[in-house]
Amino acid sequence: MRLLRDWSKEILLVLMALIFLSPVYIIFINSFKDRRELYENTLAFPETFSFQYYTEAMEQMDFFNAFINSMVVTIVSVAFIVILSSMTAWMLARTGGKISTIIFMVLIATMLIPFQTIMMPLMQLVTGITNNLGIQLYNTLSGLIFMNIGFHAALSVFLYHGFIKSIPISLEEAATIDGASKLGVFWRIIFPMLTPITATVMILNVILIWNDFLLPSLTLVDKDLRTIPLSVFYFFGEFTIEWNLAMAGLTLTIIPVVIFYMIAQKYIIKGVGEGAVK
Repeated sequence: MRLLRDWSKEILLVLMALIFLSPVYIIFINSFKDRRELYENTLAFPETFSFQYYTEAMEQMDFFNAFINSMVVTIVSVAFIVILSSMTAWMLARTGGKISTIIFMVLIATMLIPFQTIMMPLMQLVTGITNNLGIQLYNTLSGLIFMNIGFHAALSVFLYHGFIKSIPISLEEAATIDGASKLGVFWRIIFPMLTPITATVMILNVILIWNDFLLPSLTLVDKDLRTIPLSVFYFFGEFTIEWNLAMAGLTLTIIPVVIFYMIAQKYIIKGVGEGAVK
């Protein structure tokens, strides 16, 4: 009876995995098909595996330019998020008091606000700053990076805050007695111990920023500034959709994130688990 119960759990897990992976299968398989094959049977294997549509998709997307734009936005945004969020969380966790608690709760509260409710006022503010003050936030990668840092800081501070509370304060006191400055304590003692949660923060933010479509679509206008999700979107026309090219473009979009996740996945569970310790 126990053996039957164990087998039933395994079968259930396999079925659930197949259901969750089915969209990836559909995207990958249909990226090799022409329009006739795609419309005849979406789930069937293609007659031939040719990279013709990947080549066409890369040319129409201006893939390498879009890839570089996405890499710049993602890497710079994540680097600033990691540095600023870890320092903020450390100060909030160690100073205590009502002011620190209020700041932390305000940051957490911002996570509950849907982006769609503020995107129009945000664009009015950004265009106003660009036109009136001359600070180029609209239609620039630097402006997109600046907004990414602000929108993703709250989650990162929340994760770092919980993890830092599990680090004994006696380590910091010992370093201070030895003559270390505040910055020295943070960079030499605290930050190296944040490696698991830093990997988690990086993974989450890389996935969110790399796949983000809405904010770049509102912020970037010039074709040369398009990120990969914006480039893929232009396969979906008003009257026609080039499904096979779109599938090839989506596959190219997914691959870098999958590779990054596979490299850093061993840290994510450890980081989230330890970050939950008060």
